[in-house]
Amino acid sequence: MEELHLTWREDIDALQFDAGNGGHCFVHRFALRTLLGARPSPDECLAFARRNAPALLSSARQRIEAGEAPPQRNFHLDSRQIRRSLS
Repeated sequence: MEELHLTWREDIDALQFDAGNGGHCFVHRFALRTLLGARPSPDECLAFARRNAPALLSSARQRIEAGEAPPQRNFHLDSRQIRRSLS
């Protein structure tokens, strides 16, 4: 499995990782709250992302392949996109 280099961005309250389009992919804490319940801490968000790295990468790549994340552009994932890849 490809390693996912995760960063917690305190300034935007979101996870950040490189999804392969030359930009960054973000998952905001609100999306993670929908998936995890309550208000997860940054450490809980990072732990979830590590456990579910294949689903996050799959979600990001689906957006790239659909043309929804052009080259060199940043984009975000919402909870629905991630949940579909978790199934």
